[in-house]
Amino acid sequence: MLHATFMPTQTNSATVSGYVMPAEWEPHAATWLGWPHNATDWPGKFAVIPWVYGEMARKISAGETIRLIVRHNKDKQFARHVFKQVGVDLRKIQFVFHPTNRGWTRDTGPIFVKRKLPGIRRRDVRTETSIVHFHFNGWAKYGNWRKDTRVPETAAHRLGKKLYHAEFEGKPFVIEGGGIEVNGRGTLLSTEECYLDPKIQVRNPGLGKKEIEATLKNYLGVKNIFWLARGPKGDDTHGHIDDICRFVNAKTLVLVREKNPRDENYKPLAENWDRIRDLRLEDGGKPEVVELPMPAPLYFDGVRLPASYANFYICNAAVIVPTFNDPNDRVALGILGELFRDRPVVGIHAVDLVWGFGSLHCLTQQQPA
Repeated sequence: MLHATFMPTQTNSATVSGYVMPAEWEPHAATWLGWPHNATDWPGKFAVIPWVYGEMARKISAGETIRLIVRHNKDKQFARHVFKQVGVDLRKIQFVFHPTNRGWTRDTGPIFVKRKLPGIRRRDVRTETSIVHFHFNGWAKYGNWRKDTRVPETAAHRLGKKLYHAEFEGKPFVIEGGGIEVNGRGTLLSTEECYLDPKIQVRNPGLGKKEIEATLKNYLGVKNIFWLARGPKGDDTHGHIDDICRFVNAKTLVLVREKNPRDENYKPLAENWDRIRDLRLEDGGKPEVVELPMPAPLYFDGVRLPASYANFYICNAAVIVPTFNDPNDRVALGILGELFRDRPVVGIHAVDLVWGFGSLHCLTQQQPA
């Protein structure tokens, strides 16, 4: 357990030393979660959210450690109570003390990169992981983010890892983990809506496609970047890829499709299907693209929510998938179950969770082994 202390960031580029961001399905040392405390993210529903975390933790901790970010001892004791009630092995939980604004760890937490180190003998394979700090700024929308943006610093200190300060020409560079999707072999997916829109939620003012791609390649070790168009309605991140398109292995991805032509998601998601035909992987090969359905429109208090089966999380012991009391729940679980043969695919009820405009993947961040 660690109280928040900070270490100086390094400004040298991660890729110079051969680092690459691993794929999510590769073995994890741990999953990072941020304990929920900001009731304004789930107005009227906050009381049930810690229990959703409990179910997530139960599935994740079956195969790896959970590093849970808590603000203080009161948060820690409440989390222990919830986890104990639902049957989580508390020996699998490590508490990291750090003040936070919110708990969306996919976007605020440490993004890990990995490299091979030379061994004493030719057959020796050693690896090293480090952290890239991408300077979260509240999705260029909210004002309360300054505690969250320092989470990677605390993580680096906690783990004794190198911390690389992402920048472009001396200025902090902003990207969220939910806005990028990698296959661990050199290909990265994102959306134009999220990072290339020149007017709405602009993370890096003054930077265009060329500069953003160069910076992503520099820090994540990717060679090949492909841009889809837009995400589903209700997503206040303005087009995060993890609600749209996900790799399930190095050469296969799932892409959501809305089949109802009267639904407001029909056209933007159809445009992504038009674009994906042009995607070539880092080796020039064409990926297999599998259709993932969308649930029926989900509203709360008159607001359309960004419910998507693509917001699943791949952990060591399972693939956890958000479900929405919808007939397509079993369809989506069946599709993903056929694609992930090495671990079970399980649903977690997310109707309450998605009222916070995010779901399972948005709350998690993997630490590679």
